[in-house]
Parts: sequence; structure tokens; C-alpha cells
Amino acid sequence: MTALPGVSPKTGGADAGAPRAGKVRGKMYGKGVKLTDLVARFGLEVINKGGDYESTIITVTNLNRPGLQFHDFYDYFDPRRLQIIGKAEVTFLKGLTEERRRKCFDDLFLYDIPALVISRGLDCFPECLESAIEHEKTVLRTQEETVDFTSQANDYLTRQLSPCATRHGVLLDIYGEGVMITGDSGVGKSETAIELIMRGHRLVADDAVELRRISNELIGTAPELIRNYIELRGIGVIDVRQLFGLRTVKTETKLDLVVHLEPWDQTKFYDRLGIEDHYTEILDVQVPIVTIPVRPGRNLATIVEVAAMNSRHRRFGHNAALDLARRVDEQATTGSSGK
Repeated sequence: MTALPGVSPKTGGADAGAPRAGKVRGKMYGKGVKLTDLVARFGLEVINKGGDYESTIITVTNLNRPGLQFHDFYDYFDPRRLQIIGKAEVTFLKGLTEERRRKCFDDLFLYDIPALVISRGLDCFPECLESAIEHEKTVLRTQEETVDFTSQANDYLTRQLSPCATRHGVLLDIYGEGVMITGDSGVGKSETAIELIMRGHRLVADDAVELRRISNELIGTAPELIRNYIELRGIGVIDVRQLFGLRTVKTETKLDLVVHLEPWDQTKFYDRLGIEDHYTEILDVQVPIVTIPVRPGRNLATIVEVAAMNSRHRRFGHNAALDLARRVDEQATTGSSGK
């Protein structure tokens, strides 16, 4: 039997000759989700606590149904994955003798898997429990259908294990566009955000924006501690949800545009046509960015609204600057031909 590269099986134990994974604990792979958090999140029943139940860390998003492993196929088997058995696996195991069934679980538990989850509230085989106790492995149970639990757990792990970064700014949902307003402290980010909220747009995060890369997209949210709060100099911290209502806040949104505010610099050239698109890189994802110079008399909320709408139009293939340039070229060509 062969495990994945980097996971070297070794023999020994009660069943000499059977594979045993090396000490491949989740915590060795850096960022991960504690097994206890997963149990609490999905309300799983703990049938047997393994020796490392409290310290086990899940470090991969994929889950595995060990049907092939019960047929002695361990090629490319990744023991870091959470193992799920449902109706199909249980039906197969019921057709085996007690000795053969015990060997199936012994072989599986020789690997350092995070846990074995039994779905649909199915009964745990006595051989499974005996083997789990002997090998000090965790066995859990859920009342959810196999497919439903697998899908939900995979989505949860994907979000928790995805690359994450925190950026200073204000994230809002403007006409369905995720817009993050950035800039130096005191430039007017929160004041602009409040005016946008009063116009009917929704706040996602203020000050600290947590961004996760999921399927090559950036999903932004707020740290739980400061969610729905925004700081206004001279007034202090306000609770947007309590003050303006539930319709003015949103838990998360995809990041579609970055609007950078900076004090007006007379010596700097600012793009007046916008023919070229500009991008900033966050977690290896290219995000469109526009820079808006700030000076007295400019209505920043209106400008940010227009920037959000214009960004959506560009994403759908409409670029007003290019259309204007094309019209000018056509007019110049027609004028030259007329002469």
C-alpha cells in the first residue's frame, strides 16, 4: 500500500505488515482548523475521542470517502483528509465478516487521519469502535445526509483555510459592487462611507477589512469584534445597524474595485480620460483600482458611486473613454476625407 508522496508508511503494531502513516499531524502544515471547532460548528456527536482529539488540526479542504480504502486501495491516499462514511460504505461493510470488517478499520486507523465521520445518524459498527479505541482515533457522527455534510464541511474548510489578508480601509456594497475605499488616516474614508450608507448602500467593514481568496476571487468581511461599527472623528464610534437599520449592513461581499483617496497634489498628473485600466494586487489577485484626488468642494460619495457603476460597465465590456476616442478618430478620418 502506498500513501501520498511525503507520507511515508511504516510497518509494525498489532497487524505486522500493515501500513502505518508517519506522524503527519495537521499542525505540521501550518494554518488549519481545529477539529474541536469543526465538531462545534456542525454539532457532531463524539462517539470516541482519539488521543489527539483536542490538538488535531485539519489542514486540507478536501474530504474523503474511504470506499476504495476498504478494498485495500491506498495508492495516493492522503491521511490529512477528514474521512466520511455513508450509506454506501456501511452497506458494503455489512456484507463482510466481522474479521474482514475489523481489518478494514484497522488499516484505515493505522494512518493518522483527523477523524472518521459517520453520516445519516447510522450506527457505528462494534469493530469500528473497538479499532478506534485501540488505535486512539476519533470517531464522530452527524445526522446530515452524506452529500449535504460533505458539501457544507468542504465549503467551511475552504473558507477557513483560504489565504487571508487584512487591509486598512472601508468596504461597502454599492449597487451590488464590492468597493473598498483606501487612503491615509484622516483623508475622509469613513465620512464618505457614512454618506454612501445614507444613500442606501451597505457597510461591510470599517477600518480593518479581512480579505480571503476563494476560487481566485477576493471575499471581504469584517472582524467579528468590530462588525457593523464605524468611527467618525468628532463623533466617535457608531453602530450602523442600530442607527440606520439592518438594510444598511452586509456580512461579506466580493471585492470588485479599490477606490484610493489621496490629497490633491498640484504637481501630480491625474488621468482625465480613463482609457487604461489600473490594477492592484492583493493575495495574487488583480483588482481594478482608481485614484481620486481629494480637495474641498468635491462630492466624494457621488464620485465613488459613479466609479462603482463605471467599473461594472467596464467588466461587461463597455468603456466610455474608448468609445469617445473611437468617435474622435472616426470624426478626424471623415474630416480628412472630406477635404
